[in-house]
Amino acid sequence: MQPFHHLLANNLVANITNFTVWFALTFWIFLESQSVFATGMIAGIYLVFTSALGIWFGSLVDHHRKRNMMLVSSLASLAIYAFALASYALDPDIRAVRQDSATLWLFILLTMFGVIVGNIRMIALPTLVTLLVPEDRRDRANGLVGVVSGIGFLTTSAISGFLVAWGGIAATLVFAVGLSLLAALHLLFVHIDEPRDTGAHDAPRQVDLAGTFRLVLGISGLFAPILFTALNNLLGGVFMALMDAYGLSLMAVEQWGLLWAVMSCAFIVSGALISRTGLGANPVRTLLLVCLVEWVVAAVFTIQSSIPLLAIGCFVWLFLGPYAEAAEQTVLQKVVPYERQGRVFGFAQSVEQAASPLTAFLIAPLTQFVFVPLMTDGAGADAIGDWYGRGPERGIAAVFTITGLLGVVATIAAFRSKSYRRISAAYAAGTGETRLAAAEA
Repeated sequence: MQPFHHLLANNLVANITNFTVWFALTFWIFLESQSVFATGMIAGIYLVFTSALGIWFGSLVDHHRKRNMMLVSSLASLAIYAFALASYALDPDIRAVRQDSATLWLFILLTMFGVIVGNIRMIALPTLVTLLVPEDRRDRANGLVGVVSGIGFLTTSAISGFLVAWGGIAATLVFAVGLSLLAALHLLFVHIDEPRDTGAHDAPRQVDLAGTFRLVLGISGLFAPILFTALNNLLGGVFMALMDAYGLSLMAVEQWGLLWAVMSCAFIVSGALISRTGLGANPVRTLLLVCLVEWVVAAVFTIQSSIPLLAIGCFVWLFLGPYAEAAEQTVLQKVVPYERQGRVFGFAQSVEQAASPLTAFLIAPLTQFVFVPLMTDGAGADAIGDWYGRGPERGIAAVFTITGLLGVVATIAAFRSKSYRRISAAYAAGTGETRLAAAEA
């Protein structure tokens, strides 16, 4: 078994552990409190802190050995989960889920930070793909990473529900402590011949936002794929804000959960396909084509109240997501110098993760207070209600349709942009070193 495959297996265990904690915490809080606000705050904590800490995590990955940072990630999660478990055992306010208790919110914040520190792995792994996998096979390796993510997502959904039903959040934290310890012990036996840090070209070991931004701008067109992926994540924010409400307006919660579980298999299918066929000669083009198809589907899958259309839309969105992620990673792995990839991946994570909550926080109230009334008994219902439909669910559908059309226009504009041509040329040339050196001169 090659080191890369060991790392994939290790990441699978860590991903299952961390995301099971996230899902289980959400389920437990909602079941005990029936508070949508509290569950929304949990998602907000993850997205905001992921965006805020991405550059710092990237700096850590660049300034230390990658395997060691993955080990630190597991040990940090282990310590946090153990402390959270002790807090749960000692504090009755946490066990009673008293929403007016400061200790409950500190418990939530602490537990979610155990999940968030796992993002160090998500930055370190693509940099290790650069080190361990030949250039002509990296797109396929990134596809395998997508398979692992898909398996983890499906497994997490089942495990988290079972653990909460069986033993609440306490059982989940015991599970997390055990698997975090297993992942850390396994990493001790994974040996990677990493190049020694030569001082990162004498750069100081500190978080340097301005320097990271100069680095990204210093490679011709590099900011483009990051923005393209952020554009794609804007759709993710719309889905995050509205998909559950739309799906539950068409079917019972049990049916919706089953449909989502089946559609999630698209993650595994697409990752396996990428690992066999790659991403083509120009992954930047692949990234934009993926964005275009996703926006087109978003514009049409709610055109009528239809469960089959909904299922197709979910499947296509989940199927194409790994293509977008693998395409971006493949481009960055080729054009960014290895010793700087952590900061660039961290910067990309910060920019891209900021897109989803921004859209979600904007779209949810806009839908509730503008589009739902518009399509229930307002001008929209009068104008197109005879064929499009009327009611709150049609208001949600209208947001998907309009967002999809705007996304199509934006993606076509991106295809015609100079940034697209520059990053495509930089990828074909194979390196960003020349432009980078000029930027640093």
